[in-house]
Amino acid sequence: MSQSPKVVTIFGGSGFVGRYIARRMAKEGWRVQVAVRRPNEAVFVRPYGVVGQVEPILANIRNDSSVAAAVAGSDAVVNCVSTLQEQGKQTFEALNVDGAARIAQACAAAGVARLVHISALGADVDADSDSARSKGEGEAAVLAAFPTAMILRPSVIFGNEDQFFNRFAQMAQFTPVLPLFGGNTRFQPVYVDDVAQAACKGVLGQAAGGIYELGGPEVGSLNSFVKRLLGIIRRRRLVVNKPFFAGTILGKTLDMAQALSLGIFTNTILTADQVKQLRHDNVVSDGAKTLADLGISATSLASVVDQYLYRYRPSGQYAELTESARHMRGAPTSSEF
Repeated sequence: MSQSPKVVTIFGGSGFVGRYIARRMAKEGWRVQVAVRRPNEAVFVRPYGVVGQVEPILANIRNDSSVAAAVAGSDAVVNCVSTLQEQGKQTFEALNVDGAARIAQACAAAGVARLVHISALGADVDADSDSARSKGEGEAAVLAAFPTAMILRPSVIFGNEDQFFNRFAQMAQFTPVLPLFGGNTRFQPVYVDDVAQAACKGVLGQAAGGIYELGGPEVGSLNSFVKRLLGIIRRRRLVVNKPFFAGTILGKTLDMAQALSLGIFTNTILTADQVKQLRHDNVVSDGAKTLADLGISATSLASVVDQYLYRYRPSGQYAELTESARHMRGAPTSSEF
């Protein structure tokens, strides 16, 4: 008699990181429940497995009964839900703190064997940034309710759907100048599937609980990464480091515009809280447990970013053909800057 497959519930499983975890767990033969507020918008996850193996389910992490129903019968749970900016009821306190605590408490009550919580580098209960502080408080709440939980703290995450390289590449399409707040701040970008693989190690019981800081093989300033991006997308742009006080003024102005518009305008450009975060390096700390401790070799930027940033080149997928033709005519190509 065949044994029923194990069940993993992934809160936020249709998001940037969650979908990679869902795909990996389906390949492991697990039944995957993708817990989201709008299941009808997450149907794209179903082909990750065989028919019926990966299913979106309704869950709102701001509601006790909704979370309890989602984790019932689960062997493992992954929480990928958080927010970098507040909007309406989706506040730092509601998602990063209370939501994380609610999931951990429900897992403990339901007898879930393993819990993986996705946090972020810089999470600290004493941080000046509300986002970083709330993530630190969320981690503490998770460990209080579920002491054996695995907590993953990735640096900025890159991949096809990222909001880091894609955002700057989009900006470079329309403006000759790229102003940077925190241009000298250091980052250690980590590939999204490496983060997913780390989470799966926790789900499968192949790694101990505790806090892991995840970064890629390369450390550099924001300025250096943006200039590198411009080379990839074959665009000349002036990159200007701007002072933090200017960023704070701009962030507060945009935050106020969002508040006064009653939700009509959403500040996805720059918030005052994000400026606070940009004052601090976003790299793995000395002595922390890392991808290497999980037996994962960090993926390099060079092996991935060209695969999804090419679409921002002036000639898109035909950029290399265009450059080759120019080279044959003796004209310099945009990549020869």
